[in-house]
Amino acid sequence: MKSFLELAQARQSDRAYESGRVIGRDVLERILEAGRLAPSACNGQPWHFTVVTEPELLKEVAKATSSLGLNRFVKDSAALVLITLEQTNLTSRFGCGIKDKDFPMMDLGIAASYITLAAEDEGIGSCILGWFDEKRIKELVSIPQNKRLMLIISLGYTVKAKRRKIRKEFDDVVSFEKYTK
Repeated sequence: MKSFLELAQARQSDRAYESGRVIGRDVLERILEAGRLAPSACNGQPWHFTVVTEPELLKEVAKATSSLGLNRFVKDSAALVLITLEQTNLTSRFGCGIKDKDFPMMDLGIAASYITLAAEDEGIGSCILGWFDEKRIKELVSIPQNKRLMLIISLGYTVKAKRRKIRKEFDDVVSFEKYTK
């Protein structure tokens, strides 16, 4: 079993999957359970996860995710997790207004991180996507027009080796007691 830091080190945006390899329902449920358990401001849980695995629907959603030459790899995904922004609770909405911060958007990012780390723990590659035809995908999977589809996470068994993770140096992004840059 990997430690959390080992998972964080190993997790990457995978853009090449084994075409046709299915992810078991039990594995998908464990991955989505991690997203469901993610923390959110005032426990607002402003998300809904729609999982697409049916081959023909997956093909159509992948097509709507690939435009202008972007995200072509999605066609080989075993599953797509569509993250829809849902209304949060009154306390979170109140806090957003008082603090002028978009807590629900932060919460979606946290949930997406939990999902991708859980996928990594299961040996599944993932990539968080923000470029897609929202209107078309909403039509395909019956997301109400008054809802926002904010993120898509592609999942699949990666076919490429892990890359060396390139990040800024620790001291360039962390300071203690006072902001220093």
